[in-house]
Amino acid sequence: MLNTAATVYVPAEKVAPSLKVPPEAITNAPLERLKGPQSVHDRNLYRVWYKRDGIDGSPGKYLVDEKGTPVWYVDPGINGQFTVRPDGSEVTKFYAPKAMLMSYIVKGVLGGELAWQLVIVGALIAVVLELCNVSSLAFAVGVYLPISASMPIFIGGMARALVDRVKGKKKKNLQPQEPDDNGGVLLASGYIAGGAMAGIIIAITVGTLSNLIGRITAWTTKGNPFSVGPYADALSLLPFLSLATLLVVFGVVFGRQKGP
Repeated sequence: MLNTAATVYVPAEKVAPSLKVPPEAITNAPLERLKGPQSVHDRNLYRVWYKRDGIDGSPGKYLVDEKGTPVWYVDPGINGQFTVRPDGSEVTKFYAPKAMLMSYIVKGVLGGELAWQLVIVGALIAVVLELCNVSSLAFAVGVYLPISASMPIFIGGMARALVDRVKGKKKKNLQPQEPDDNGGVLLASGYIAGGAMAGIIIAITVGTLSNLIGRITAWTTKGNPFSVGPYADALSLLPFLSLATLLVVFGVVFGRQKGP
């Protein structure tokens, strides 16, 4: 449902102006109509054709007419590239970096085009990191995640370091079997669960109530100077800093007390 709501049908001549599909390639291809908001303006049936290579146009899913002429390029709502429909309306895409990474690996292995030299170099880097007592997994996650996702992780780590410093607690003094269930860790676990649920709710709202979201966006843009422009993210920093401060307070005040 979310993928359909955020899918953009791009005119094929925009991504593959000279592309021609062999008639035999679509003889038994399934039929499909446009879905989502753009289906109101085009109710025609098209043949589905998947382009596997990047020759004469972008690879991906195309909707082709009976003559073999590509009409629409289907840009998915998840990990898609086009954020504006032909009528000028903007679309909120949903990104899944881990799924995209795995798709690159699977396509590379099945297609025989995986850059094994890069995989080997990455494995060697991981070995060097482990020998230097640095977590290679955390390093790799920071490499492939966008900075917008890795920066909050860094800030969370700084909050944990601040809590440990205030409490005079050092990591080397922790026993391997000692459960770390202080208030800050429990609250952070709740942040993770709440963030996941909020993300799903927001995505469903954007995907199913696009007209309402558009009106709300227009209203906030008109009445709130922080909605657009270079300082658009300044307002969202206030609740973020509040959550970070609350996390530090819970970690310090509600830390588990040890016996003598």
